[in-house]
Amino acid sequence: MAKINSKVIFVTTSPRTPAKMIPEIELLHTHFAGQKWNTKTQRAFMELLREENFFNGKGANDPAFSARDRINRAPKALGFVILAPTIKLTPAGEELVNSKRKDEIFLRQLLKFQVPSPFHKPTENSANFWIKPYLEFFRLIRHFGSLKFDELMIFGLQLVDYRDFDTIIEKINQFRIAKTQNEGNYKRFRANVFDKELREIYKDKISSGDTRTRETNDASIAKFLSTKASNMRDYTDACFRYLRATGLVNISYLGKSISIIREKIQEVDYFLQHTDREPCFINNESQYITYLGNPLIPALLSDNRELLEKKIKAEFPQLEISDSLTLQELKNIFADELENRKNKIITEQIVAIKDYRLFEDISTIFEQILDNSLYDTPLMLEWNTWRAMTMLDGGKIKANLKFDDFGNPMSTAQGNMADIVCDYGDFGLTVEVTMQTGQRQYETEGEPVTRHLAKFKKETKKPAYCLFIAPKINDACKAHFYALHKMNIKYYGGTSTIVPLPLSVFIKMIQDSHNANYVPEPRHVKRFFERSNELANSTTNEIDWYNGITQKALNWLAE
Repeated sequence: MAKINSKVIFVTTSPRTPAKMIPEIELLHTHFAGQKWNTKTQRAFMELLREENFFNGKGANDPAFSARDRINRAPKALGFVILAPTIKLTPAGEELVNSKRKDEIFLRQLLKFQVPSPFHKPTENSANFWIKPYLEFFRLIRHFGSLKFDELMIFGLQLVDYRDFDTIIEKINQFRIAKTQNEGNYKRFRANVFDKELREIYKDKISSGDTRTRETNDASIAKFLSTKASNMRDYTDACFRYLRATGLVNISYLGKSISIIREKIQEVDYFLQHTDREPCFINNESQYITYLGNPLIPALLSDNRELLEKKIKAEFPQLEISDSLTLQELKNIFADELENRKNKIITEQIVAIKDYRLFEDISTIFEQILDNSLYDTPLMLEWNTWRAMTMLDGGKIKANLKFDDFGNPMSTAQGNMADIVCDYGDFGLTVEVTMQTGQRQYETEGEPVTRHLAKFKKETKKPAYCLFIAPKINDACKAHFYALHKMNIKYYGGTSTIVPLPLSVFIKMIQDSHNANYVPEPRHVKRFFERSNELANSTTNEIDWYNGITQKALNWLAE
């Protein structure tokens, strides 16, 4: 049981991308089902996890703590695993691993998450919690049509009791009115409002002098409020990501707002009407675990055969629906049709991209990424780079990110694969992107990028290269990738041709392809990477090699 000492709604922030817990709980179940969850199994789990391709973390300092952090948070809190008396997946966890529509499983579990619960007990110093947070977040979004990131962060997280829903509505309304009176000065206006709300939320702690944070000995009010603001940003970001995993919401990446997908409004209205807002089984852990782990509750629109048939006929009128079909068969048909529609939409996008009809849009998105003006820039960088590589044509380009039912980017590629893979016939290319800069870039990307390339070469059984893109390239990455050009490492399938480029240089390459009076061909791509190999062999250090290949990139189509 976790003690909650918070004045605002808290939600799990680990893992940041919900889908990442799927292979982890599957690994836990495969190797440790029936065993006790103790220091020994926690360390053993972390050792196995570090060896898996889908895991990019380390967990080296305290393996047992790292294991508890990964499993005790979202997987347990959302009812996917049981850790006592022994480790096992709940029925909801089994569904998450095996189900065709994982977004539906995430939705049901999010709607049941509550505070207080047998897993999360507020202390006497915390807010008086009485809420199912995600259920009420959906209600807030539905009420307003769309909700800004700042609105959810500053006001939505104050909804610790669902019975105060109207109060929060009024606060957001007043914020919107005041915002119109501060046009052109939003950042200062927002900062002042946020500071005022924080001081009100934490007035008891401030007045008593209880302002020391765990991270520092600094007990100043400024540091205290800054820490609380940062925590609220993290919670809000997690809310956006977990709500997006349900497949029911749109994210406006430029406007940093969230809304219900128009075609999904009926589904949202259904569970808002039929899901009990009251927390339950607060003092009965056994009943709560059974309730939380039940993959069939709460009821969704898709559980109502009549309503599901109407929805299928509305979205796919060409389908013939037989009365002999079971409800599950009907759900599977609907899921297949949604998948087919998504693939058709993406195919149509690819056609438009290859015709350079989206060149201006792709260029604009890259500019916004460099300005850091978008929500979830890592996802947008991955998605837009896939579009840019597709625009170059000459190959079959596949993004490993997850798309929603309407072909919009939903979450980044999982850790067991390259972000983007390109098949050019007689050779291949992996493309890896990151927003990380500095030493952290090398620590988190250096080895996985190389491993993904090796995996790709082994699977395709053809020569392959890698393009690594980031806003800035760290010096350690330059040295690492330069060395790999020359080092014959069996584990990585021999030498590794990995070319790191700043995003600004890659944008210039895209512009050159657009301005050329011909469509670049695979030979142009291959020639560029072979030039990297030549430079690696002819230069004596990584700086000369990097400068040389960067200059080549700036004029990569020159014969």
